[in-house]
Amino acid sequence: MSNDPIRSVVIVGGGTAGWMTAATLSQSFPHLRGGIRLIESEEIGTVGVGEATIPPIIDYLRTHGIDEDELVRRTQATFKLGIEFRDWKQPGHTYIHPFGPTGVPLRGVPFYTYWHKCALAGTAAPLEAYSLQAVAAQQAKFMRPVPSKNSPLATIVYALHLDAKLFAAYLRTYAEARGARRTEGKVRSVALRPEDGFIESLTLESGERIAADLYIDCTGLRGVLIEGALKSGYEDWTHWLPCDRAVAVPCERSGPLSSHTLATAREVGWQWRIPLQHRVGNGYVYSSQFLSDDAAHDILLANLEGRPTREPLRLRFTTGRRRRCWMRNCVAIGLSAGFLEPLESTGIHLIQRGIFVLLKLFPDRHFRRRDIDEYNRQLAFDYERARDFLVAHYHFTGRTGAFWQHCRSTELPDSLRERMELFGSHGRLMRDENELFSVQSWFHVLIGQGAETAGYDPFADSIGPDPQRALDEIRQVVAGCAATMPAHEEFIRRHCRAGSE
Repeated sequence: MSNDPIRSVVIVGGGTAGWMTAATLSQSFPHLRGGIRLIESEEIGTVGVGEATIPPIIDYLRTHGIDEDELVRRTQATFKLGIEFRDWKQPGHTYIHPFGPTGVPLRGVPFYTYWHKCALAGTAAPLEAYSLQAVAAQQAKFMRPVPSKNSPLATIVYALHLDAKLFAAYLRTYAEARGARRTEGKVRSVALRPEDGFIESLTLESGERIAADLYIDCTGLRGVLIEGALKSGYEDWTHWLPCDRAVAVPCERSGPLSSHTLATAREVGWQWRIPLQHRVGNGYVYSSQFLSDDAAHDILLANLEGRPTREPLRLRFTTGRRRRCWMRNCVAIGLSAGFLEPLESTGIHLIQRGIFVLLKLFPDRHFRRRDIDEYNRQLAFDYERARDFLVAHYHFTGRTGAFWQHCRSTELPDSLRERMELFGSHGRLMRDENELFSVQSWFHVLIGQGAETAGYDPFADSIGPDPQRALDEIRQVVAGCAATMPAHEEFIRRHCRAGSE
């Protein structure tokens, strides 16, 4: 059987998901230029609160040849070295989940293995002291990596905080320059082929009928195509992640420009702070089972650093994923595929991941079953492992109160339970090479949350009785490198301040 190439693609929904998809397809498939059409409605708008990213976004920008400084200026962006978790283990306690490497291996023994041995003996400094990204974040500093042999300055890893609406607008310009076409409108109805249930066409409220070979659903939580028309089904994860509401509002910024995201635990749920050049993004994620919407609104407004710049936006969601992200000739990308609260800034990454896997398994007009099944398998894995990482934040905590006790008492997913049983013996962590979060990320979060182990990994004994000297040297080098870095605000002023073109 010969190939029968895709000739036309319709993307329903704009925002970050829609325009990231349009930008990638228009760049990757020149033969589709003119055949990619995106339908969105200004009336519907987008959620637009997922403003924090993780390091793979930098790969996305480089793959597309996007000038990073220009993007930062156009989207009022700032740089991000990690996430500070305040009051999660218990009120008054803080830790940082940083990007990039922490420490260095010693004679083949991973850093976290011999650090753990010393920490249990009471001789190691906090884990963050051995991470350049964490120390720089604590000091509101930033710089890009520089060629410097055997220096942590060569290994700086970072992401961005950006205005999601400005980011979507930037990508729209990029995609339209490569032949993608935008249509203003709302989908009124979806026609399915009677013989196989594939999407045959869409009809807009204007009466226009639009047909394509491949349909991409970027309609957000509504899932107009993947659920409304195709009935994919949804796997509800609320029993593991009980937060089902959020209220979000931007405010004026005060104080130095931090180079990290802040997640502060509250009596019910948590509050985010995302610094941009022109404002601060804030939101409160909570469970309606334990807190009313009005109370959440008041708590958020009472914990802002500056004057709110618009009315708070209230959101409802059900954490989980579509049972099938790809059905017949329709692929769901972004919130249409699933929702995970933004605790570890995975929203834009899961959009990126959905697009990347689609490129690897891009169909022809035969839409072969094996390709579709593999896509669904990979996306299910991505969502489930990211889910486990979030559940660990809620489960391992010493906080009191009905909400946190509920989270702590909930039975863990099997995949997380098995991981934690291994960690609980000797602090060991194993992962599949395709997982998003590294062993180091897991270790920072589990140690930061107060997860306990029966002892340290005996492999640490292979480097001798006392690795303290190595720890002291690493800490000194990290502190010295951080001292040479400019303030985050100064770096932006020099290179990519908004309006400085």
